[in-house]
Amino acid sequence: MFKQRKNKTFNYQSRFSSENQVDSSEKDKKTTDFISKWKNGRDNKRKVKGSLSIKTLIFVLVLLLICMYILDSKIN
Repeated sequence: MFKQRKNKTFNYQSRFSSENQVDSSEKDKKTTDFISKWKNGRDNKRKVKGSLSIKTLIFVLVLLLICMYILDSKIN
């Protein structure tokens, strides 16, 4: 009458099983390969400053406060 839910199945393999063991030299090769790829990718990127410097933000804040003071004094 109603469709029964099927049990979930997973393809889990233990990391300590004998099938997954890798030689230490292959493991070291993989990690050094990963590190070298990561460093090469990191060096190739151009540094971009997308934000304003702290000095510029403080200067803008001071100007804003001065403008607010002037407008407030003209209104009152």
